[in-house]
Amino acid sequence: MILMRRLALLALLAAAHGFAAEFVQAVEFPYYHHPRPLWERELVWLKNIGIRTVAFSAGQNVPRSDPRADLAGFLHILRRLGMRAWIYGVSPELTSTLEPQLERHGGPIAFVEGPSQLEAPAPPLPVTRLPATAPDTLFRSRAAFAGSHGSLLWQSVEDTLAPSLQRGIVSFSGDERPGATALRRAAALLHHWAAILPTLQTERKLPGKMAAVQLLAAGPRGVSAVAISNRTAAEMTGPLRVYDPSAAKELIISKVTVPAGQSLWLPVNIPLANGGLCEDCAAFAPVDRIVYATSELLSIEFENGILACEFNAPVAGEVVIQLSRTPSGPLIAGGRPADFDWDEKNSVVRLPVPAGKGALSRVRIGLATEPPETSAFFAGPSRLVIGRPNIVSTNYSSEALASRSRLLAPPAFRLKAIPKSPLEIDYEITIPADAPRDSTHGEFVTLALEADGVRLGRARLQLFRPASLRIREATPLRLGPDAELALDPPLVSFDPKAGRDLHIALRNNYPSIQNYVVEVLGTGLTFLPARTEVSIAASTEREVSVRVFSEQAASELREATIRVSGSGSTPFLSAAATRWRTPAIWTATGSRTASSRTSASAPRFPEWTGAGWNGCGRIRTPTCCRIPACSEERVR
Repeated sequence: MILMRRLALLALLAAAHGFAAEFVQAVEFPYYHHPRPLWERELVWLKNIGIRTVAFSAGQNVPRSDPRADLAGFLHILRRLGMRAWIYGVSPELTSTLEPQLERHGGPIAFVEGPSQLEAPAPPLPVTRLPATAPDTLFRSRAAFAGSHGSLLWQSVEDTLAPSLQRGIVSFSGDERPGATALRRAAALLHHWAAILPTLQTERKLPGKMAAVQLLAAGPRGVSAVAISNRTAAEMTGPLRVYDPSAAKELIISKVTVPAGQSLWLPVNIPLANGGLCEDCAAFAPVDRIVYATSELLSIEFENGILACEFNAPVAGEVVIQLSRTPSGPLIAGGRPADFDWDEKNSVVRLPVPAGKGALSRVRIGLATEPPETSAFFAGPSRLVIGRPNIVSTNYSSEALASRSRLLAPPAFRLKAIPKSPLEIDYEITIPADAPRDSTHGEFVTLALEADGVRLGRARLQLFRPASLRIREATPLRLGPDAELALDPPLVSFDPKAGRDLHIALRNNYPSIQNYVVEVLGTGLTFLPARTEVSIAASTEREVSVRVFSEQAASELREATIRVSGSGSTPFLSAAATRWRTPAIWTATGSRTASSRTSASAPRFPEWTGAGWNGCGRIRTPTCCRIPACSEERVR
C-alpha cells in the first residue's frame, strides 16, 4: 500500500508539470562519516557545480555525543541552500521526525528509497550507482544519460572517516583528485538537460566508423542529442549522418572530432524558444533553432539582443543556428571578435566554437542578433558581502527605461535604489546573515534587471563573509601520507619560555580596500603586539605577525581569542555573520597524547590511528578563504 502511494505521488508530480519525471542526478553524501564543520562548505561546492540532490542513509546509528549525528542540522543546511535530499534506510522510529521535512511540507526531502512509512516518491528507476573513483566514470555516466530516464547516483565523491580514511575524489582540504572533472562535466550538462532526457524516447544507431547513438523526442520540433564516445588512445575525426526532425530528413555533419578518451553529447534540433536550454528566449520565432553543434552545448542565454551559448569544447568545433532574421553581429567567441558565415538563402548562420580552456574545456560565444530597442547592464563588483551594504551599479539605454526598471533579487535581500544620473542607478543591497535562503558563504545568486515584464540583464554574483582568517602555524591532523584535516579550534605548539611567532593570515573579501584591527588575547598568555592595525586591498590576504609567550612555565592547554574589527575598534562583524574561531595553544611539553608532542623548532603532525578517536566535535574547517578568482566554486 505504501509503495502504491509513493508511485501515485510520483505520477501526480509528473502530470502536474506536464512532462515525464526528470532525470535525477545525485551525489551520495554520508554526513555521518564526514566532519561536521565541512558540511556547509562541501554542499555549497556541490550546488555551485550544478548538483541539486544529495543522497544519504537516514537510519545510521551514530552516537548522540558525535556532532556528526546531527541529522536535523544537516537537513537545515540543505533547506537553506535550496537543495534536495534523497534518503534511504529510513528506520520506522524516524518517521514522525522526518515527515515535516518532506518536500511537500516545504522541507528538503524529495525522494525516499526503500521501505518506509513516509509518503514521498521514490527516485526514478532505474537507479545507476557510479563510484566517482572508477577510471571510466565519464563513459559510464554518459551511458546512464543515454538511457534517458532513471537516476544517476555518484558515490565516493567526498573523503570520509568510516572509521578510517576512505578516499573520494575530493579531499578534506577541498582539493580535487582525478575523477572530479567527470562529475563537474556531468553536473554542468544535466543542469538543463535533466528535464529534457525523459522526452528522448527513440534511440537510433548512427552509421559510420564512429560509434554514436542519436536520441530523439517525438514530434517535428522534438529535441535530439547524439551521444558519441571515443575509448581509444587516438583522436577520431569523420562525418556524422544524423536525422533532423525539423526537416524530416537525414543531415550530414561534415566533420566531428572526438579526442582520445572523451565522450561528447552533441545537440541536434534544439528550439531556441521552449527548447529547454534557454529560459529567456521567448522572443524567438518557432522556427529559430540550433540545427546542430559539434561541441557539447550546456546552456543558452539571451539578453540585450545577444544570443549566448556555453559549450564544453575539448577541441574547436562549430554551431549552426537557423534564424528567421539576419543577425547584425558582431560575434564574440571565447572573449575575442570572430567572423561568422550567414547563409541568407537557408537562413542559417554558422559560428565557430573555439577550443575551451582548463580541465572542463568551457567556452562561451555570443552573437548579436539585432540591435535592441532597449538595453540595461550591470556594472560593478562580481561579489556581495554578507551582512554589509553592497553597491551594485546599473546602466540603461534611456531615461524612460531606467524609470520603468526594477531589480530582481532573492526575497530576503534588502534593496535601496540610489539614482546616480538619468541613465544610471546604484542599488544598495544588504544580505541578512540570518536569511533563510541565499545567504551562505560561497554560494552564487542571480540578479536581474526587468522592465515591462522583460528581463534585460543578469549578473551572477558570489556571496562572501566580510573577512576570513587562518593561522599558518596551526597543526593539522594527519590522516595518511598525503591527506590531512585542519583542526578547529586550531592547535599550535610552542615553547613556554622562548615563545613562538604566529602568522595570522587575514583575507579581505570586500571588493574595496578595508582597514582592520586585529587583537589577540588569552588567559596566562602574552602576545606581542596584542593589537595590530592593518589595511588590506580588495580580495587580498595579508599576514599579521604576533609572538606568543606563556606567563607560567607549566605545560598545559591554553585558550586564546582572535578578535577582528573595523577601523576605530568598532565591531566589524556580528556573531551571526561570522563565527570567529578560538585557537587552542598547546605547550611544547604537553602530554595529552604522545603522538601530538611537538617542539617549536621541529613540529610533528598528530597521526590518525583510525580507532579510539571521538574528537570529531573539535574538528572545524579553518576560517580561511583562498580565492584566486571570483569565479571559484569552492571557498574556505
